Amino acid sequence: MNNEGEASTRELSKMSDRDLLACSKEELLSRLRKEESEKISALVQRGRLIKEVNKQLQGHLLEIRELKVINQRLQEENAELRDLCCFLDDDRLKVKKLAREWQHFGHHAAKVMREDLGGYLKKLAELERTQDGLLKENLDLKELCLVLEEECVGRGVGGGGGGSSAGDASPAGSAELASPCMAARDLGDGSSSTGSVGSPDQLRSVCSPDD
Repeated sequence: MNNEGEASTRELSKMSDRDLLACSKEELLSRLRKEESEKISALVQRGRLIKEVNKQLQGHLLEIRELKVINQRLQEENAELRDLCCFLDDDRLKVKKLAREWQHFGHHAAKVMREDLGGYLKKLAELERTQDGLLKENLDLKELCLVLEEECVGRGVGGGGGGSSAGDASPAGSAELASPCMAARDLGDGSSSTGSVGSPDQLRSVCSPDD
């Protein structure tokens, strides 16, 4: 009985011929069918596992294809970005060179402007001194004209008093008396460009009684 229990727990392929002969036909048949059913279930389970593995492999293949497409696109974008970086680097070098040239030009222009500004300030100072001298000379000439005008008026009044009274003087005589002084005023007011004409000698010759 113990031998039959031990034989029932062991597989047929592992039993010796002696043990198989010791077993009955019903026991051998039941064990055979049991082992066949176990093998069939194992085959079915194996087929399911293989199918699942194949399904997973198909998914992995699809993922590999998608990754290849993405990799190709990324490589193309990488090449474009590399070309763009090279182009931008060339532009950066050009801009840097241009900025350096503009900096040199700015320094040179500032130096020239400082020199020109110094020359212009010097010329402006000279013009201001010249203007001050002309203004002073103009004021002197105006004062001289006023003095000469007063002398002319005094001489005219003194010469007319001996011949006739002041009430008998005609307008024509007054105009003739005032004309030399007006000419002297016109020559010495400093407003004309020919200011040298109104010199004191010329003004005296115009307002002299001998004329």
